[in-house]
Amino acid sequence: MKDHNVLITGASRGIGKGTAQAFAKAGYNVALTCHSSREMLEEEAAALHKKYGVTTLALQGDAGKKADCLRMAQAAQKAFGRIDTLVNNAGISIVGLFQDLSEEEWERICHTNLFSVIYMTQALLPDMIKRGHGTIVNVSSVFGIYGASCEAAYSATKGAVNALTRSLGKELAPSGIRVNAACFGAIDTQMNDNLSQDEKNALAEEIPLGRFATPAEAGDFILRTAQAPDYFTGQVLQFDGGWI
Repeated sequence: MKDHNVLITGASRGIGKGTAQAFAKAGYNVALTCHSSREMLEEEAAALHKKYGVTTLALQGDAGKKADCLRMAQAAQKAFGRIDTLVNNAGISIVGLFQDLSEEEWERICHTNLFSVIYMTQALLPDMIKRGHGTIVNVSSVFGIYGASCEAAYSATKGAVNALTRSLGKELAPSGIRVNAACFGAIDTQMNDNLSQDEKNALAEEIPLGRFATPAEAGDFILRTAQAPDYFTGQVLQFDGGWI
């Protein structure tokens, strides 16, 4: 797959890092983006290049800003020639009562979780459409399907990502571009550090498989979704250990 190139947003840690490792192991050249953890991202890019022999590129920018998405997309296209697969992974969570969420918090989570998907997809779409080929995987959550108490903003943005995925799957299919979403349940990442160990244990007991998934498992699922047959598009796929 060394003639295939992927761009992954939010790749310095968690699911994004696991996804970068999965694609690099499969032989993809990997462009990784992050908002603020530039040193961590560059270390990860160097490690992937050394371990798997693929070309890597570390890009820093705010995926929730259109100008930054365009700049990072253009840099990746210039370095690799084209981007075959886009993984929209950048995301944050805000836990709290709905009535307590500030306008600033709503804007921040909407820009990070939803507008990042819109802006980066728009930045890479023209070349994909021109070539008649491309794959997009949007990282979402089961809360975007079922909702979560005290995570209304997070659930709303992920629900929007799911709806956007289904819509673009239909709209872009004639252009040869597949769009799917991976809806994750409990993954063992820093995003869940707001939970105490007792709370994590209690949550794990609710999951039929009895544990959280690892970032590596999440990354492998995203890779498999990206490599699905060409007929597979517009789907919102749950990966939750049978939890919901």
